[in-house]
Amino acid sequence: MPTSLDLLKATGTVVVSDSGDFESIDTYKPQDATTNPTLILAAANKPQYAKLTEAAIQHGKSKGGSLEQQADAAMDRLLVEFGKAILAIIPGRVSTEVDARLSFDKEGTKAKAKELIALYESVGIKKERVLIKIASTWEGIQAARELERDDGIHCNLTLLFGFGQAVACAEAGVTLISPFVGRILDWYKKNTGKDYQGDEDPGVQSVKKIFNYYKQHHYKTIVMGASFRNIGEIKALAGCDFLTIAPALLEELKNSNEPVPKKLDSEHALQGQPIDKVSYINNEPEFRWTLLQDQMAFDKLHEGIKKFAEDGQTLKNLLKSKISA
Repeated sequence: MPTSLDLLKATGTVVVSDSGDFESIDTYKPQDATTNPTLILAAANKPQYAKLTEAAIQHGKSKGGSLEQQADAAMDRLLVEFGKAILAIIPGRVSTEVDARLSFDKEGTKAKAKELIALYESVGIKKERVLIKIASTWEGIQAARELERDDGIHCNLTLLFGFGQAVACAEAGVTLISPFVGRILDWYKKNTGKDYQGDEDPGVQSVKKIFNYYKQHHYKTIVMGASFRNIGEIKALAGCDFLTIAPALLEELKNSNEPVPKKLDSEHALQGQPIDKVSYINNEPEFRWTLLQDQMAFDKLHEGIKKFAEDGQTLKNLLKSKISA
């Protein structure tokens, strides 16, 4: 009897594992995998990944310079070590995140993306198997536009909460976006005191609107729902291009035989209620104003950047202590 995970895959949704713990990934047979500083930090503290951490530390030391410079080099290498190990398990691509502190620095983001791709290539991984994760700020989106167009570096625009961010990403021609379903739900529950289920979930509604808009206006950017709080949200988005799911929820789907009917469909989107086209091309003020008007998106974007930056710094401090030991 097929599991709910099998049935989800049968709707056409590509299942992606959202984890730095690659030992758990193969169980669920995902095509791709995503990581972020929080996930890598959690995995790096586990003894079974000590060899990866040690390889990163030795790389950092080999670069010389100040302790800070060595830690920066070790940090980048650690991300790549995890990515390489994950790619040995999955057939598709891994997402690796640019330092969140560069979220408002277009040129810095581009430089770091190129450094990460060069590191991957130095360990035998072609850039086609890597998605560079970048926060969906104006600067991040413009960096991704140029990386995709000029360097053939594929990007995953993350920390995406608002419709305006999704529109700008599609116009920039990015490979993939990651709308954060669960974090949208968190904000609405906190600010309204209400509980939401299934199709009423504001995170689910946000992804459905983006999906239908992209299909209606023939954008090729992949919509990958992310950051789920429960399998109800996942099932409500069955048929979405991609869904990146944490191991605990993958396990829940694997242990269930409940039906997973297809909810999102490209053909239905084309025949559905038309969504007027919007544009932010060369219009940074309008993009910023739209984001500011969406309090949820504004709050969650900046909160997410801050959290990823803090976890990145904690990971870097861990590497510093090991380098100087």
